Amino acid sequence: MEKIQNKYRIPSTRANWHDYKGGVYFVTICTNNREHYFGEICPGPQMQLSPIGQYAYNQFINVKTHYPYAKIPLFVIMPDHIHAIVTIDGENEIGGNGVHTQCRDVARRCGDVARICRDVARNVSTGVNTQMANISPRKNSLAVVIRGVKSSITHYANKNNIPFAWQTRFHDRIIRNQAELDRISDYIEKNVVNWHDDL
Repeated sequence: MEKIQNKYRIPSTRANWHDYKGGVYFVTICTNNREHYFGEICPGPQMQLSPIGQYAYNQFINVKTHYPYAKIPLFVIMPDHIHAIVTIDGENEIGGNGVHTQCRDVARRCGDVARICRDVARNVSTGVNTQMANISPRKNSLAVVIRGVKSSITHYANKNNIPFAWQTRFHDRIIRNQAELDRISDYIEKNVVNWHDDL
């Protein structure tokens, strides 16, 4: 376990060859202690959103309002977690005329690993600065989007005196090809139906 400024820190599970500023990701964020803050699965089955669950839904639907380089084409809000497919257009964050340029098709974006790889330490100094640069979210990256959405939901809960807390961090997986995308999309779409099977 590594130390930064004399404090232990759990090492990141992120791919060190990828800067997370372009690509397609399967993201999971969970509530603290898997508390059912977002609502409950009702007969049908269907997800009955709580007020904070509805707010979270609105944040995911409108993600491009705050992060024009990001798209969330598919997500599901569950009682204690959220699954989403998130695309980050690192190559064309904003077009020359100020209009967002649409992401390319998934198979092409995911297959071009060479273009999204870079030397993480290339433009940072040594020592603590290098360590901090490597763990800090990069501008227009996946981490900026997810941390921003999580922060907005927490702020809403605090403002409305709703008990709420996130599990620290979030889980992400780089989606590398169309087959993975299809499999993950199917999993997300069936998450509510399969809820009781997963308990």
